[in-house]
Amino acid sequence: MGQVMFIVWRESVEALLVVGILYAWLKNGDVAARRGLPYLWGGVVAGVVLAAALGAALLGFSELLSGDAQTYFQIAIVLIAAVLIVQMVFWMRKHGRTLKKEMESSMQSSYESGNWWGVFVLVMLAIAREGSETAVFLYGIGLGQQDASTASLVLAGVIGFGLAFLTFYLLQLGGKIFSWRRFFQVTEVILLLLAAGLLVTGVEKLFDVLLESSDMLASADWTMTLTAPVWDTSMLLDDSTTLGSLVSTLTGYRARPALLSVIVYALYWVVVCSALYRKPQPQPKRQEAV
Repeated sequence: MGQVMFIVWRESVEALLVVGILYAWLKNGDVAARRGLPYLWGGVVAGVVLAAALGAALLGFSELLSGDAQTYFQIAIVLIAAVLIVQMVFWMRKHGRTLKKEMESSMQSSYESGNWWGVFVLVMLAIAREGSETAVFLYGIGLGQQDASTASLVLAGVIGFGLAFLTFYLLQLGGKIFSWRRFFQVTEVILLLLAAGLLVTGVEKLFDVLLESSDMLASADWTMTLTAPVWDTSMLLDDSTTLGSLVSTLTGYRARPALLSVIVYALYWVVVCSALYRKPQPQPKRQEAV
């Protein structure tokens, strides 16, 4: 439930940021600029419809499958969700600082040409992107929380959406403590932890399916080594308790982790940290012609 609420909250705030930037530009402009407002709201509706269509397609396609095919499809969605979360963090790191400038530049072009369909497409794609990512994330998260009821997951989504509006309002007020920069810094860490948890869950499920389908693989010594617990911290925090389950779903924590899970978790952070803190290569200096 905590994962669902966080994802809906984070993705909704991003969507509100995009709509808020464009709305402020149009609303504060002249009469000609305000003519773009219907295209803005039309793009929002179209984006929501596209995202909902993707969510329905995911559920529908999953229902068409059965047996191992459905299991592998669900595992693939969990792993794809983990990759998309990491990709989203890197995308915001690259474009976050210039996002407002780029959008306002696009609005200026639409204003000068008098063609507001560009605004419609821009908003539609932005909302559809955030919404489709949310659909994939929630589908992947739901597979990892099969014991949770549909009502609790829907409630978590509603709470997350409500918190998104409150967060957006507070961020618009500005401030040194609760600012857009601080928001993205904190949620970036939580997203990366969430992706790590999804990755570990997906790999564990995939390995379990492979073991069930092959007696030879299940009886091999190296597979027993990979599935054996490395340590036991259940005395400190049991992942079957309410608090432990929340920490587990948000970070990938395991009280008795298998060696495979530890390896995947460690490799994930090595790769992510290496990419995040990699220094850009200096451009070679051109030699001047003599």
